[in-house]
Amino acid sequence: MPRSDLGLERQDGPDRVGDPGGTEHDPPSEPNAGRDEASRTSAPGGTPTPATASATIPGPGHGVLALGAADHLAALLARSVRAHSGLVHFVDGDRLRLYGGFRLELQREDFRDIPIADTLGGIVVTTGKPLVISDVATDERVPAASPVRANRLIGGYLGHPIRDEHGTVLGVCCAFDVQPREWTADEDAAVAEAAQVGTLLITEQLARHEVDKQRRFLDAVLDNLHDGVTACDADGRVVLVNARMQQLWDGAGISAEPGPDGTIAGLSDADGKPITPESISLLRALRGERLRDHELVLSGHGRRTRYYMVDATPITGPDGRTLGAVQAVQDVTRRKRAERFRTCELSVITALSGAADMAAAGPRVLEAVVRTLGWTHAELWLVDEAAQVVRSVAHWNAPGWDGRIEVPAELPYGTGLAGRVWQAGKPLWIRDVGLPQSLISAATAEGSRLHAALALPVRHGLEPLGVLTVFADTVENPDDELVTLMSGIAAHIGQFVESRVVEDLQRQLTRSKNDYLALIGHELRTPLTSIGAYTELLREADSETLTRDGPAMLEVIDRNTTALRHIINELLELSALDTGHAAVQLTPLDLAEVVREALASARKAVEGEPLQIAEELPDRLVVPGDRRRLRQVVDNLVGNAIKYSPDGGRITVRLRAAGGAAELAVSDTGIGVSADEREKMFTGLYRTSRARDRAIPGTGLGLTLSRAVVHRHHGSIALTEHDGPGTTVLVRLPLETR
Repeated sequence: MPRSDLGLERQDGPDRVGDPGGTEHDPPSEPNAGRDEASRTSAPGGTPTPATASATIPGPGHGVLALGAADHLAALLARSVRAHSGLVHFVDGDRLRLYGGFRLELQREDFRDIPIADTLGGIVVTTGKPLVISDVATDERVPAASPVRANRLIGGYLGHPIRDEHGTVLGVCCAFDVQPREWTADEDAAVAEAAQVGTLLITEQLARHEVDKQRRFLDAVLDNLHDGVTACDADGRVVLVNARMQQLWDGAGISAEPGPDGTIAGLSDADGKPITPESISLLRALRGERLRDHELVLSGHGRRTRYYMVDATPITGPDGRTLGAVQAVQDVTRRKRAERFRTCELSVITALSGAADMAAAGPRVLEAVVRTLGWTHAELWLVDEAAQVVRSVAHWNAPGWDGRIEVPAELPYGTGLAGRVWQAGKPLWIRDVGLPQSLISAATAEGSRLHAALALPVRHGLEPLGVLTVFADTVENPDDELVTLMSGIAAHIGQFVESRVVEDLQRQLTRSKNDYLALIGHELRTPLTSIGAYTELLREADSETLTRDGPAMLEVIDRNTTALRHIINELLELSALDTGHAAVQLTPLDLAEVVREALASARKAVEGEPLQIAEELPDRLVVPGDRRRLRQVVDNLVGNAIKYSPDGGRITVRLRAAGGAAELAVSDTGIGVSADEREKMFTGLYRTSRARDRAIPGTGLGLTLSRAVVHRHHGSIALTEHDGPGTTVLVRLPLETR
């Protein structure tokens, strides 16, 4: 019984069409050395092996006759007519070659290769008729150069032509005596019958030669097929295995015996149903089934999944009985991979097209990658340049996978697999993350049962945006096709992130335009109206009124003029920062000192008011920055906290080093900002609805200007989660590196 559905039963003994030749016995005369050649039988892989049967020598363009059979024929011929010797010659062009002889007085070389014109056999070949000579010495028909005339060893000669099935003369059977003799009719008939036997032998040998030739052609065809071919006989024994099938066997590594559950380990059909020895394709065909495009999947722990397409059919004889079965197996793994790659890319594009942002798209993208590619775990990270970390956006596990892996919230630059890929700026393939030199911690790899890993940078142009990582639970060698596919998916993600940034900027531009109009309509018009009104009053006032109310009116005009100047300066400053025209000089500075100076100024401004300002600052924290610009940011944040905090409120300012960045957090117990408004606070001239409802004055430029300054310092600013009422603004700036 074949041991696998691939039909790769290894066995001893002949295969394919069997041994076309039979065993030849030595002739009763002396042995003829140098006659045997190697004939080919085929091992399962198509390798020629030596044969032990007598070799055959090609005939004169017509076929072959075994040397041992020719010697037997010569001996039987001589004995049947009670002659001294017998010979069998065959024609080879213009030569007559000895193939069989019995009781030769001369050396075989004297008879082995003679010109036809110089032989008695040549007369038989030329005339196509028997030749009967009583005495060679006196018969005028004997050629002068004939070996028998030259050696005077032959008296009587009797020869008949050997013909093929078409009547063509191929050779000569002859008997001769050392003394002259008269040949009887019975003796003539005996030689004629011997010639007919020669014809039968030739016909048989020609048939065998033709079968051998066809077998060799079949061997060559089968061994050059891209499909693996296996055939079995009626009892299920494998009788044919071509070279491709042997390659599939060697590469598949299928267990020879079924497992404890009675199935062949790792082998299943397209629906995932395990294959049993009784359900293999070759045996199903032997039972009469005809299989077309029957899909098999070879998978399992520690090996790459392979896909095979099998065609199998029974072999029936003329009487309708089943003689055996044959199957053809094609490795379609590359085609299946290409289909999965296309499906994966389409699934990723679909996931991205329907998502509003990366937080929503991330899990769907990773799910598409894991499901379509058959990997186990995937992660998506986005770069935070300011903090010099990559932050986890999403991760996904294959359904039903019970491995354990802890995904940290962030990884510093150059740390872990994602951090190293960000640092290297190119894909990294790890054959086994469980090895000591892995970029994943040993504890994580051991608990998760992860092995192969691929990580790729997510970019837009040359700008790093994130890292995409995928993991398998098998050990895998680098795969250029998969790296190319995942690089394309990473490019799609990069385009998505960048497009969302562009869309966000467009929304900000539209909102900014509206906010500018609102600013001009309210924040600028109000002080201008006040200035105009008081200027008109001053113009129309008499001397007494000017003396009494003039100073107060001028103070109002000055206050509104200062407010206008401040708004205009902030607008110009914001425009210069956004366009890159504003000078920002990054030099090492002590941020803790800058914060202390800003807090000292703020405390002086609110002196006497029921408002507490607390601080948690290190002695020193150096960052590369522009001192004036960073002081402007701290003043804006602390000023907003004071403005929006009620009497009796508390403001806390914290500064620390964390994850390669300086973190400045300004918290208050004020009116707070709703979650859906947090990001809007840094766009254009947006002001929270709570501030507008309570008529708290302001332009909304402070946070926008602060973000522009922070971005020019390669940092980030955001409103974060806050316990209780109030707001916390977190600024992250890169630390000074030495």
